[in-house]
Amino acid sequence: MLSPLRLLLIVGALWWLARRLGWRRVRVACIAAATLLVVLTTPLGANALVRIQEARVPGPATCTGMPPQAVVVLSGGLVARPRGERDYAALGLASIQRLIGAVELQRTLGAVPLAVIGTSDRGVADSVILANLARDLGVDASTLQVETASLNTWQNAQASARLAPALPRRIWLVTSRLHMVRALVAFRAAGFDACAYPVQPRYHAPDNPGYLLPTGSATMKAEDALHELVGEVAYRLRAWRASRD
Repeated sequence: MLSPLRLLLIVGALWWLARRLGWRRVRVACIAAATLLVVLTTPLGANALVRIQEARVPGPATCTGMPPQAVVVLSGGLVARPRGERDYAALGLASIQRLIGAVELQRTLGAVPLAVIGTSDRGVADSVILANLARDLGVDASTLQVETASLNTWQNAQASARLAPALPRRIWLVTSRLHMVRALVAFRAAGFDACAYPVQPRYHAPDNPGYLLPTGSATMKAEDALHELVGEVAYRLRAWRASRD
């Protein structure tokens, strides 16, 4: 729903309605909004939006005090319906990069718990496939915890808080850099003292004249960034309501 192209269609319909009704100011606002949305379909606009969001992510060096004693990695989804629990080709790039980052982090910490969280409801849980990949990468199976029911980031956090044996409250949270701010809101609302370990940066600096021209990949990148920005607002409101209750 947050694709710049879909939003452009909505703005176009509003402009047409405002023109029919003689609402000049609304027409001007629609033209401004349409211009911005067109810019977001270009690598220039999409990467500017991504950079704004990714720049807000705290780095691992900002995690001071008692070191976290567990690693929690969030699934990044599947690209196909898996044929089995070791169908690694069904994993999305985000899932693979997040897991590799989590495995590398755990190796620096020793035998701390590594919790793999989330599913896409495609027959086999993403987290089960990722846990098998972690074992193949050399992770001690006794340190793995797998959560197979949560379908979104808010549910990821709530399910992580209910794992048995219980995770320490102070954790390393591993997810994509673009997704990290929203994930931190959810996990802190669930009672975790989460330190950020972001992977998979999405920002791409200008490198050719095509950076100014609309592309499908830029449109999808802008949609992902808008999803994170709007989702963060929704999660902050949800966390505020939960704290009041």
